[in-house]
Amino acid sequence: MPTPTPTRAADVPKPPTSLVRRARKIDRVLAETYPDAKAELDFTNAFELLVVTVLSAQTTDKRVNAVSPTLFATYPDAAAMAAGDRTTLEEMLKPVGFFRAKTESLLKLSGALCERFGGEVPAKLDDLVTLPGVGRKTANVVLGNAFGVPGITVDTHFGRLVRRFGWTDETDPVKVEHAIGALFPKRDWTMLSHHLIWHGRRCCHARKPACGACPVARWCPAFGEGPTGYDEAAKLLRTEGRA
Repeated sequence: MPTPTPTRAADVPKPPTSLVRRARKIDRVLAETYPDAKAELDFTNAFELLVVTVLSAQTTDKRVNAVSPTLFATYPDAAAMAAGDRTTLEEMLKPVGFFRAKTESLLKLSGALCERFGGEVPAKLDDLVTLPGVGRKTANVVLGNAFGVPGITVDTHFGRLVRRFGWTDETDPVKVEHAIGALFPKRDWTMLSHHLIWHGRRCCHARKPACGACPVARWCPAFGEGPTGYDEAAKLLRTEGRA
Protein backbone atom coordinates (compact mmCIF):
# COMPACT_ATOMS: atom_id res chain seq x y z
CA MET A 1 0.00 0.00 0.00
CA PRO A 2 1.26 3.54 -0.71
CA THR A 3 2.53 5.59 2.22
CA PRO A 4 -0.13 8.11 3.29
CA THR A 5 0.75 11.73 2.65
CA PRO A 6 1.21 13.79 5.84
CA THR A 7 -1.66 16.20 6.45
CA ARG A 8 -0.44 17.61 9.78
CA ALA A 9 2.86 19.23 10.71
CA ALA A 10 3.40 16.57 13.38
CA ASP A 11 3.18 13.83 10.73
CA VAL A 12 5.92 15.23 8.46
CA PRO A 13 9.02 13.01 8.61
CA LYS A 14 12.32 14.65 9.49
CA PRO A 15 13.87 15.89 6.22
CA PRO A 16 17.42 14.92 5.19
CA THR A 17 20.13 17.18 6.58
CA SER A 18 21.45 17.87 3.09
CA LEU A 19 18.05 19.17 1.99
CA VAL A 20 17.74 21.37 5.07
CA ARG A 21 21.18 22.87 4.45
CA ARG A 22 20.50 23.52 0.76
CA ALA A 23 17.09 25.06 1.47
CA ARG A 24 18.48 27.38 4.13
CA LYS A 25 21.38 28.39 1.89
CA ILE A 26 18.94 29.36 -0.86
CA ASP A 27 16.90 31.40 1.59
CA ARG A 28 20.01 33.20 2.86
CA VAL A 29 20.99 34.16 -0.68
CA LEU A 30 17.46 35.32 -1.48
CA ALA A 31 17.47 37.40 1.72
CA GLU A 32 20.63 39.12 0.50
CA THR A 33 19.14 39.56 -2.98
CA TYR A 34 15.87 41.05 -1.71
CA PRO A 35 16.73 42.91 1.51
CA ASP A 36 13.53 44.97 1.23
CA ALA A 37 11.22 41.99 0.79
CA LYS A 38 7.86 42.50 2.47
CA ALA A 39 4.15 42.26 1.76
CA GLU A 40 3.45 44.27 -1.38
CA LEU A 41 -0.10 45.10 -0.36
CA ASP A 42 -0.52 48.47 1.38
CA PHE A 43 -2.07 48.43 4.86
CA THR A 44 -1.85 50.18 8.22
CA ASN A 45 -3.58 47.67 10.51
CA ALA A 46 -4.81 44.07 10.70
CA PHE A 47 -8.27 44.86 9.36
CA GLU A 48 -6.89 46.58 6.28
CA LEU A 49 -4.44 43.75 5.65
CA LEU A 50 -7.20 41.16 5.93
CA VAL A 51 -9.39 43.05 3.48
CA VAL A 52 -6.70 43.73 0.87
CA THR A 53 -5.51 40.13 1.03
CA VAL A 54 -9.03 38.91 0.30
CA LEU A 55 -9.29 41.43 -2.55
CA SER A 56 -5.96 40.33 -4.05
CA ALA A 57 -7.40 37.01 -5.26
CA GLN A 58 -7.32 36.81 -9.08
CA THR A 59 -5.87 40.29 -9.47
CA THR A 60 -2.63 42.15 -8.77
CA ASP A 61 -1.40 43.90 -5.66
CA LYS A 62 -1.04 47.13 -7.62
CA ARG A 63 -4.72 47.19 -8.53
CA VAL A 64 -5.72 46.51 -4.94
CA ASN A 65 -3.35 49.21 -3.68
CA ALA A 66 -4.91 51.68 -6.12
CA VAL A 67 -8.40 51.29 -4.64
CA SER A 68 -7.52 50.80 -0.97
CA PRO A 69 -7.08 54.50 0.02
CA THR A 70 -10.62 55.36 -1.04
CA LEU A 71 -11.96 52.09 0.33
CA PHE A 72 -10.57 52.59 3.82
CA ALA A 73 -11.34 56.30 3.92
CA THR A 74 -14.98 55.30 3.46
CA TYR A 75 -14.91 52.09 5.51
CA PRO A 76 -12.15 52.43 8.13
CA ASP A 77 -13.19 49.45 10.22
CA ALA A 78 -15.31 46.31 10.23
CA ALA A 79 -18.38 48.05 11.66
CA ALA A 80 -18.38 50.70 8.94
CA MET A 81 -17.89 48.14 6.19
CA ALA A 82 -20.56 45.79 7.54
CA ALA A 83 -23.05 48.67 7.44
CA GLY A 84 -21.85 49.87 4.05
CA ASP A 85 -23.94 50.35 0.96
CA ARG A 86 -23.51 47.42 -1.44
CA THR A 87 -23.76 49.55 -4.60
CA THR A 88 -21.17 52.04 -3.35
CA LEU A 89 -18.78 49.25 -2.39
CA GLU A 90 -19.23 47.51 -5.75
CA GLU A 91 -18.38 50.74 -7.57
CA MET A 92 -15.16 51.08 -5.55
CA LEU A 93 -14.12 47.51 -6.24
CA LYS A 94 -14.73 47.46 -10.01
CA PRO A 95 -11.03 47.96 -10.85
CA VAL A 96 -9.99 44.77 -9.03
CA GLY A 97 -12.33 42.48 -10.97
CA PHE A 98 -15.04 40.10 -9.76
CA PHE A 99 -16.34 43.13 -7.88
CA ARG A 100 -19.79 41.73 -7.08
CA ALA A 101 -18.40 38.55 -5.55
CA LYS A 102 -15.72 40.50 -3.67
CA THR A 103 -18.29 42.96 -2.37
CA GLU A 104 -20.31 40.04 -1.03
CA SER A 105 -17.17 38.56 0.56
CA LEU A 106 -16.24 41.81 2.31
CA LEU A 107 -19.76 42.39 3.63
CA LYS A 108 -19.89 38.85 5.05
CA LEU A 109 -16.36 39.08 6.41
CA SER A 110 -16.85 42.41 8.16
CA GLY A 111 -20.21 41.26 9.50
CA ALA A 112 -18.64 38.13 10.97
CA LEU A 113 -15.87 40.18 12.58
CA CYS A 114 -18.48 42.36 14.27
CA GLU A 115 -20.74 39.51 15.34
CA ARG A 116 -18.09 37.13 16.64
CA PHE A 117 -14.96 39.14 17.45
CA GLY A 118 -16.18 42.58 18.47
CA GLY A 119 -15.08 44.06 15.17
CA GLU A 120 -11.43 43.12 15.76
CA VAL A 121 -9.33 40.77 13.64
CA PRO A 122 -8.43 37.70 15.71
CA ALA A 123 -4.75 36.85 16.11
CA LYS A 124 -5.14 33.06 15.99
CA LEU A 125 -5.15 30.91 12.87
CA ASP A 126 -7.97 28.70 14.12
CA ASP A 127 -10.17 31.78 14.53
CA LEU A 128 -9.16 33.45 11.26
CA VAL A 129 -9.98 30.45 9.09
CA THR A 130 -13.55 30.41 10.43
CA LEU A 131 -14.19 33.79 8.79
CA PRO A 132 -15.98 33.89 5.41
CA GLY A 133 -13.49 33.82 2.54
CA VAL A 134 -10.43 33.32 4.75
CA GLY A 135 -8.25 30.25 4.21
CA ARG A 136 -4.86 29.33 5.63
CA LYS A 137 -2.97 31.41 3.05
CA THR A 138 -4.83 34.60 3.94
CA ALA A 139 -4.66 33.79 7.65
CA ASN A 140 -0.88 33.31 7.52
CA VAL A 141 -0.44 36.59 5.66
CA VAL A 142 -2.34 38.41 8.39
CA LEU A 143 -0.66 36.59 11.26
CA GLY A 144 2.85 37.10 9.96
CA ASN A 145 2.54 40.69 8.80
CA ALA A 146 0.06 42.23 11.21
CA PHE A 147 0.68 40.26 14.41
CA GLY A 148 4.24 39.01 14.10
CA VAL A 149 3.10 35.39 14.37
CA PRO A 150 5.27 33.21 12.06
CA GLY A 151 3.40 31.70 9.15
CA ILE A 152 4.09 30.26 5.70
CA THR A 153 2.12 31.81 2.85
CA VAL A 154 1.66 29.23 0.11
CA ASP A 155 0.59 31.24 -2.92
CA THR A 156 1.19 30.22 -6.54
CA HIS A 157 4.73 31.66 -6.54
CA PHE A 158 5.71 29.94 -3.30
CA GLY A 159 4.34 26.58 -4.44
CA ARG A 160 6.08 26.80 -7.81
CA LEU A 161 9.46 27.67 -6.34
CA VAL A 162 9.56 25.06 -3.59
CA ARG A 163 8.83 22.37 -6.16
CA ARG A 164 11.46 23.71 -8.56
CA PHE A 165 13.95 23.84 -5.72
CA GLY A 166 13.16 20.21 -4.92
CA TRP A 167 12.10 21.01 -1.37
CA THR A 168 8.83 19.09 -1.81
CA ASP A 169 6.77 17.53 -4.57
CA GLU A 170 3.48 18.25 -2.80
CA THR A 171 0.87 20.34 -4.61
CA ASP A 172 -1.76 20.68 -1.88
CA PRO A 173 -1.10 24.04 -0.15
CA VAL A 174 -1.55 22.69 3.38
CA LYS A 175 0.83 19.80 2.73
CA VAL A 176 3.32 22.20 1.15
CA GLU A 177 3.08 24.43 4.22
CA HIS A 178 3.86 21.56 6.57
CA ALA A 179 6.66 20.14 4.41
CA ILE A 180 8.46 23.48 4.11
CA GLY A 181 7.87 24.29 7.76
CA ALA A 182 9.94 21.22 8.62
CA LEU A 183 12.95 22.68 6.75
CA PHE A 184 13.13 26.04 8.54
CA PRO A 185 12.96 27.41 12.08
CA LYS A 186 9.54 28.83 12.81
CA ARG A 187 11.00 32.31 13.31
CA ASP A 188 12.01 32.35 9.61
CA TRP A 189 8.65 31.36 8.11
CA THR A 190 7.21 34.82 7.39
CA MET A 191 10.36 36.23 5.78
CA LEU A 192 10.93 32.97 3.87
CA SER A 193 7.49 33.50 2.31
CA HIS A 194 8.42 37.04 1.28
CA HIS A 195 11.76 35.96 -0.19
CA LEU A 196 10.22 33.24 -2.36
CA ILE A 197 7.25 35.32 -3.46
CA TRP A 198 9.52 38.22 -4.45
CA HIS A 199 11.84 35.85 -6.34
CA GLY A 200 8.87 34.24 -8.08
CA ARG A 201 7.54 37.61 -9.21
CA ARG A 202 10.88 38.99 -10.33
CA CYS A 203 12.99 36.10 -11.59
CA CYS A 204 11.60 32.57 -11.32
CA HIS A 205 8.59 33.13 -13.55
CA ALA A 206 6.02 30.43 -14.24
CA ARG A 207 6.41 30.20 -18.01
CA LYS A 208 10.00 31.29 -18.54
CA PRO A 209 12.27 31.57 -15.50
CA ALA A 210 15.39 33.69 -15.80
CA CYS A 211 17.71 30.79 -14.96
CA GLY A 212 20.90 32.34 -16.32
CA ALA A 213 20.50 35.42 -14.12
CA CYS A 214 19.21 33.64 -11.02
CA PRO A 215 21.22 34.15 -7.81
CA VAL A 216 20.41 30.64 -6.56
CA ALA A 217 20.84 28.78 -9.86
CA ARG A 218 23.73 26.64 -8.59
CA TRP A 219 21.51 25.01 -5.98
CA CYS A 220 18.39 24.63 -8.16
CA PRO A 221 17.65 21.20 -9.69
CA ALA A 222 15.26 22.89 -12.16
CA PHE A 223 18.04 24.99 -13.70
CA GLY A 224 17.53 25.03 -17.46
CA GLU A 225 13.75 25.38 -17.52
CA GLY A 226 14.41 28.91 -18.76
CA PRO A 227 17.29 30.45 -20.76
CA THR A 228 20.65 29.70 -19.16
CA GLY A 229 22.69 32.46 -20.79
CA TYR A 230 22.95 35.57 -18.66
CA ASP A 231 22.17 38.14 -21.34
CA GLU A 232 18.99 36.41 -22.48
CA ALA A 233 17.89 35.62 -18.94
CA ALA A 234 18.56 39.14 -17.68
CA LYS A 235 15.96 40.49 -20.10
CA LEU A 236 13.33 38.53 -18.18
CA LEU A 237 14.15 40.04 -14.80
CA ARG A 238 11.67 42.44 -13.23
CA THR A 239 12.47 45.08 -10.67
CA GLU A 240 9.04 44.74 -9.06
CA GLY A 241 6.05 42.45 -8.98
CA ARG A 242 3.82 42.35 -12.06
CA ALA A 243 1.51 45.30 -12.60
